[in-house]
Amino acid sequence: MRDLVYTGFMSLDGVVDSPGGGPGEEHRSGGWVVKDVEFLPEAFSLKGEELAQTGALMFGRRSYEAFAPTWRDSEDHAAYRDLPKYVVSSSLPDDALVDGWGPLTILRSTADVAALKQGEGGDIFIHGSAELARRLAEADLIDRYHLLVFPVLLGAGKSLFSQADRDRQTLRLRDSAAYPNGVVKLIYDVTR
Repeated sequence: MRDLVYTGFMSLDGVVDSPGGGPGEEHRSGGWVVKDVEFLPEAFSLKGEELAQTGALMFGRRSYEAFAPTWRDSEDHAAYRDLPKYVVSSSLPDDALVDGWGPLTILRSTADVAALKQGEGGDIFIHGSAELARRLAEADLIDRYHLLVFPVLLGAGKSLFSQADRDRQTLRLRDSAAYPNGVVKLIYDVTR
């Protein structure tokens, strides 16, 4: 069975929206990961560590449409090119997939994601895609969270975690680190 891992940048008040800024991320706080917080390479070392564990990438439709054209040609993301990629969408047409970015499959439902997890292969990492991650967490399909928490309060934006009244879910801390720029790495396993 494969683990499904959400990885992302989060503000201290739980916002994961528009960390990098750029097209499709136009709002007053867009780009908060690269603004106002000193860049320290060690604070981002988690991203390199994740690559060794990544067997596939998963995106919601909007994140896929934002990342695919950029990541496909980006030298910073070259290691992701040949990895299998899954887009979870009931509306994305098959002919909308970006060519030249490795094997791509559209999954049409949460049940398709559950079936994928039962197969062989390495961990599946979800980048961005807060709405997808929330839906998959509510279906008890997320196995681990890799979060870089930034010392900013944004006040508004997409939240990774649902506000719905649901049963308590316990997490177990696997790893953590604090960096001089105020960023904190938190890796949690979902306990079942």
